Amino acid sequence: MPGLEEVARRAGVSTATASRALNGRGRLADATRERVRRAAAELGYVVSATASSLATGRTRSVGVLVPLLGRWFFANVLDGIATTLATHGYDITLYNVSDDSAQRRHLFETALRRGRVDAVIALSLDLADAEIDALEALGLPLIGLGTPSRRLSALRVDDTAVARAATEHLLALGHRDIAHIGQSRDEDDPQLDIPTLRRRGFEAALADAGATPAGFATGDFTIEAGYRAANELLTGARPTAIFAASDELAFGALFAARDAGLRVPGDLSVVGVDGHELSGFFRLTTIEQFPRAQGERVAETVLAALGEDVAAPAASLPFELVERASTAAPATPRPSR
Repeated sequence: MPGLEEVARRAGVSTATASRALNGRGRLADATRERVRRAAAELGYVVSATASSLATGRTRSVGVLVPLLGRWFFANVLDGIATTLATHGYDITLYNVSDDSAQRRHLFETALRRGRVDAVIALSLDLADAEIDALEALGLPLIGLGTPSRRLSALRVDDTAVARAATEHLLALGHRDIAHIGQSRDEDDPQLDIPTLRRRGFEAALADAGATPAGFATGDFTIEAGYRAANELLTGARPTAIFAASDELAFGALFAARDAGLRVPGDLSVVGVDGHELSGFFRLTTIEQFPRAQGERVAETVLAALGEDVAAPAASLPFELVERASTAAPATPRPSR
């Protein structure tokens, strides 16, 4: 197996320069860095993670705490994180965080203390104060993405504004009987709980328009929950539109409308949130959140905290209304509520 000295000779640089180029440490001209990497590729040289860690004190890996590995949203976020980290020579180490107290205790008290990562990213996790204490005690850069605790430095979408945009879209079409499917905490200070903020944005937009909610049904961001919740809302006094707090809830609402013999959008308009990869297939109007770009942004924030040559992005994340065929003006105007 070729050594670092051979890579340096082929690239025409010193061994120290070759090491910096391959480990991503220090400032080098792009042309020099590329020449060294090309020489390493031609020789089949791969940096030893163990040797690099001993020399630099870095593992070149970032730990990512994720609650639901099977969900499409987190898969897209993780793709953005992994791709961005890889371009700077970092690996990703995943830690699945379940609701099991023993598993969580082992993760925060043991697994994360083994020195295998240089930084930690927490994705949309509702963490207890003791768990945040354990993370802070690691002494590593710690960044959240959509995490509800105010204690964590995090990148976030303005979920109140997201809900306002969805609701105002329906209001602009002429709807006044608008119901909501989502979740909501009852306490006075929900911190930054995403479903609660979306419900509050929905209610605020209606209040500004002089309207009141036509109903609220709870759902846990799954298609099945959206179907059950929509069936509840469509029994009795039927709303002309539903704002669902996620696209998967909205998909369930579309199926419920179909089974109730309702036309979308002729009898019922439906709007969701996320920009799910199937939202175009279902012709769903949605608020696009760009999950892969979110992953890229949080990875860049961590790399900046680790001293890499990247500019840290702003903490606020973009969103955009994507109007499709699931929303239209109500068929028969109704009196304002």
